[in-house]
Amino acid sequence: MTEVTGPIRTERLVLRPFTLDDAADTLAFESREDVVRYVPYGVRDAEENARQVARRAEQTSLRERDDALVLAVDLDGTVIGYVLLILRDAEHRLGEIGWILHPDHTGRGYATEAARALLRIAFEEADLHRVFARCDARNTASPPVMTRLGMRREAVFVEAVPFKGEWTTELRYAILAREWRAAAEGPAVRAD
Repeated sequence: MTEVTGPIRTERLVLRPFTLDDAADTLAFESREDVVRYVPYGVRDAEENARQVARRAEQTSLRERDDALVLAVDLDGTVIGYVLLILRDAEHRLGEIGWILHPDHTGRGYATEAARALLRIAFEEADLHRVFARCDARNTASPPVMTRLGMRREAVFVEAVPFKGEWTTELRYAILAREWRAAAEGPAVRAD
């Protein structure tokens, strides 16, 4: 089992479990159509957003298949996004990683920095063998992040995913634990 109870500090960010106080910051980006365009849910109102923040506050450990570890990405006291690690297959030690960032904070390397810290947890604490990420092919922001993380593009599933009323093409990237260890820049600093 892997559990995160306290903050994880990176060079510029703090990754931490969500609290109910994060609802306003989260609503600032999850109520935007441009943010939710490539994720499986739509624009959230304040009530639905508060429910999701409460749910995320409980998603702090990986124990069994499809458990999710969801951490707020905090920049100077403001939640600007989140990262998640899903345990897709415990027996085969397979995980999936993802991220969402407020558009006002994109283009500065925050998504890469936060996702890299989460990959450290995946490989160094959860002992996963393989982690993958996927995105809609129209999402031009995510593939460069995946590449900077050391992931390789492994598949293009053409019009394979029915998504929000249309057939979409999915890109899939992955990295193995041995590849991560070969490229690792050092462990994240835990501040428990």
